[in-house]
Amino acid sequence: MKEQKKAMEELSFEDSLSELEAIVDRLESGQGSLDDAITAYERGAQLKRYCQMKLDEARMKVEKIRLPDNGGEPEVSNFE
Repeated sequence: MKEQKKAMEELSFEDSLSELEAIVDRLESGQGSLDDAITAYERGAQLKRYCQMKLDEARMKVEKIRLPDNGGEPEVSNFE
């Protein structure tokens, strides 16, 4: 399990999303055996959680930056 987690952390968001889309396409087409579908579903669930985590991290980074109304320099908030 730790090896799978390490492999997941090495993926970029874009690679994770592409793999997730491929899994969804394969599951929707009904290709493969039931065991293959279960394995693919489990991997897809992992990828979905990973993608959501990366999106949440990006959202927090964006929310830290505040643009002032007067057009000055952006303000950075510290949420940590």
